[in-house]
Amino acid sequence: MIKYIYSFAWIFASLFAGNGIQSWLSISVPGSIIGMLILFTAMVVGVCKPDWTATGCQFFMRNMLILFIPISVGLMTHFDLLLTNAIPIIVSTAGGSLLVLVCLSLFIDRLERGKH
Repeated sequence: MIKYIYSFAWIFASLFAGNGIQSWLSISVPGSIIGMLILFTAMVVGVCKPDWTATGCQFFMRNMLILFIPISVGLMTHFDLLLTNAIPIIVSTAGGSLLVLVCLSLFIDRLERGKH
């Protein structure tokens, strides 16, 4: 039980810190993304060990389907907004996917050339 509390404390502290930074700086990057970067940095620097958050992460992974229900309901309530912005959403999704695919293929090609 203590492992869960400690794990959730790290995860939620990072989330709240990210939300605070996002609100304080008034930037468009979501606070949850900033919080993930804070947690990642804490792990890379060695302030937080990955084992400390593993228990909470496993809990969230096991219950991920339940966590997507509010998002799905939100999408259904704003369906008209999605329809009016369908073209920009489709273009940005396809363009972003294509960009990732091209960059990844160039990167892997360069890695493979270096091996030979």
